[in-house]
Amino acid sequence: MVFIDMEGSCHSCESWPRGVGGAQISHSLAFILSVAAEPHHNGFGPFRQFLINTSWEAAKGLKLIGLGEKVEVHVRELPVSYLKTQKIIGELWHTLNPKFAVHLGLARGSSVVILEQTGKNTGYKDRDVCGYCPETRCCIEGGPQKLESVINMRVVSKHFRQAGMDVVYSRDAGRYLCDFAYYCSLYHSQGRAALIHVPTSGILASADRLVPLLQALIQKILEQLEEHSKPIDPPFVSMS
Repeated sequence: MVFIDMEGSCHSCESWPRGVGGAQISHSLAFILSVAAEPHHNGFGPFRQFLINTSWEAAKGLKLIGLGEKVEVHVRELPVSYLKTQKIIGELWHTLNPKFAVHLGLARGSSVVILEQTGKNTGYKDRDVCGYCPETRCCIEGGPQKLESVINMRVVSKHFRQAGMDVVYSRDAGRYLCDFAYYCSLYHSQGRAALIHVPTSGILASADRLVPLLQALIQKILEQLEEHSKPIDPPFVSMS
């Protein structure tokens, strides 16, 4: 998950050089988090066969190459635990109040990058690595059935598909920890979040291929966010 604060008072108002698509992004602070196994577990709940979490490797790779010269990147792991994930995300949004967050998760059996539009509140039946599943089967009691990102993921995926990249659009994030964490972020941020599922097979499962693509995807998402955040000019009224 990438937390991005583009409005913090401690940051300068400088812009950084144009990135993918020509965006100009304000001086930003980013936190990259990814669901990862507990130290005493080998694997990730239903993903136990994966001893290496590609999404966490990608998060570390993004920290290494960065998101632009004015973006400070930090990384952190989220445990495969409903209770801990819910608590951590709530605290991060409350204490940091970032402009935007990007979640990174593992897509079992996929060879493409998947951009998730929607987080679901109910229907969680699979237990986490602690053997726990919410009794209510939901993220936020009383919350909307689903929440959507302010980013149009279909537009982003189309941009990269037209460039020959294996990036697809989805409205079903799977109802496990990635979906759960995504909904929590969407709830706390009024939709200012995104979830990117990364593949477990194919050429994009390699960090050398995946990390540069994720960097470009996030920069494209930030470009759209900047457009979304621009104030709308009032209509011209003729006084004649």
